[in-house]
Amino acid sequence: MNKPKHDPKTLDAAFELVNAELLEMFLQKHKDYGKGNILANGELGIAMRISEKVERIKHLLVSGNTPANETVEETWIDIATYAVIGVMFSRNQFQELEVKK
Repeated sequence: MNKPKHDPKTLDAAFELVNAELLEMFLQKHKDYGKGNILANGELGIAMRISEKVERIKHLLVSGNTPANETVEETWIDIATYAVIGVMFSRNQFQELEVKK
């Protein structure tokens, strides 16, 4: 992900910036994948994707290896994005709503 264009001055401003990055990631992935991959496996599938990402971070942090592709920060963003999708799924919003055109 791209670093913010300016440094936040407060923790809540930093939180807002990260959430904007999550939205950007969600929209990019949604454009590439659509809903099918989430709808096919539901909340359990979302939990499994989060679990895979957590295992990846654990391995990288313990081993000290530099990732070849996705950075640790990008993996955190993926986890957070999947968590938001999980909340929307549990509220039936992911299933019923569409992305604004």
